[in-house]
Amino acid sequence: MSTDPTYTTYLAVLLLASLSVFTTLIGVALAIYTGKSERAVAAGIGFSAGIMLLVSFLELMPEALAEADRGLALTAFVLGMLIVAAMHWLIPHTHLVEEKGAFHQTSLRTAYLVAFGLILHDVPEGFAMANSYIASPRLGVLVALAIAIHNIPEEFAMAVPIVTVKKRRFLYTAAFLSGLAEPLGAIVGLVAVHFHPALNPLFMAFAAGAMVFVSVHELLPMAWRYHKTHLFFLGAVLSVFVYALLTAMIPE
Repeated sequence: MSTDPTYTTYLAVLLLASLSVFTTLIGVALAIYTGKSERAVAAGIGFSAGIMLLVSFLELMPEALAEADRGLALTAFVLGMLIVAAMHWLIPHTHLVEEKGAFHQTSLRTAYLVAFGLILHDVPEGFAMANSYIASPRLGVLVALAIAIHNIPEEFAMAVPIVTVKKRRFLYTAAFLSGLAEPLGAIVGLVAVHFHPALNPLFMAFAAGAMVFVSVHELLPMAWRYHKTHLFFLGAVLSVFVYALLTAMIPE
């Protein structure tokens, strides 16, 4: 497939990106209506991190390495990790809601960091959707579905602590911004490749690096904080089966 996106490509990518908006809302709704469940959070984070790592290492990076110079692709991967890390570290640790009530301050801080992380890494996820679709429509559909599915437990994990402290306005604002970030990232990826087609595999590698950083730096520590590591690994194992099912369902 040509790396110069057409208007049909734009439309297809935006429709795929919109799936994540709906699954983001599903995750938030589950948190609101089911209440706090440490077991569900731990398993959900394991599933979410597992899907992100599988997509990054088995789909995005192999495609990027096949299409671009190996050194450039690996550099883009590392830059994805470093830039998202820098954005996390540069954001002031001023909490956006008051830390009042019985809920532990560490959990509140985690909620804010995960909320920021979701918004920050949703833009690279938009890159992953758009630029993988440009490389191969089959790959784009697979990546889009995997990301959309992983958003449900991820947004659930982000929302649970905020629902517990009764700060739903913050929750809805974070979820709204998170939902819009992926289509925005998709548009940025499409426009960049329209003017510089050679950037397509580098955007995929960059997105893979960003997704790996979020999984390791944000999601894994949050799961361990709940002291349910066996459920975390159960969720990760489930992600492997779901990923295998997606690859089997989407024809070459």
